[in-house]
Amino acid sequence: MIFTVAIDGPAAAGKGTISRAVAERFGLAHLDTGLLYRAVGAIGGDPVAAARALRPEDLSRDGLRSLEAGQAASRVAAISEVRAALVEFQRRFARREGGAVLDGRDIGTVICPEAEVKLYVTASPEVRAHRRWLEVGGDETRVLAEVKERDARDMGRADAPLRPAEDAVLIDTTGMEIGAAVAAACAAVSARIGEGRG
Repeated sequence: MIFTVAIDGPAAAGKGTISRAVAERFGLAHLDTGLLYRAVGAIGGDPVAAARALRPEDLSRDGLRSLEAGQAASRVAAISEVRAALVEFQRRFARREGGAVLDGRDIGTVICPEAEVKLYVTASPEVRAHRRWLEVGGDETRVLAEVKERDARDMGRADAPLRPAEDAVLIDTTGMEIGAAVAAACAAVSARIGEGRG
């Protein structure tokens, strides 16, 4: 079975948690595409060369979940040549036998516009900054400023800006418990799997 679930959204909206839960629930492979960009940023040096040479084991480097790695990822993701180098890696993963869930910023719009299910997970900047602050600590006001700065960069870049696909199911987690968000995502996937078998 080839079946792709594309999950997009801004930082700290809950898409990673939802993606992992959906992958586990339906027995699909999972790829956090943000890790690709975090790894390229962490490798340092020429980001285009790092992206072209990226190996699966680079995705398990220490420190890829830090705020600094996230900022570095957003910077290298704005480089067209970096994005191009990582597109094929993601597309091959997405169309693997057995199905896959990919989460990122441009999965439903650029990487896998043919995905069987597209979800866009979002929340207010304030809620997302609070969640990120609970994870990383520090000054919550600064974390909010960094979340807003990253949103502006991700949504404003010329190449593959962050936006929902036209046919994406919107899940706003601002006032939603994670269990309810996961249930909404699983319901969208179940509906499509049911259509495919009908």
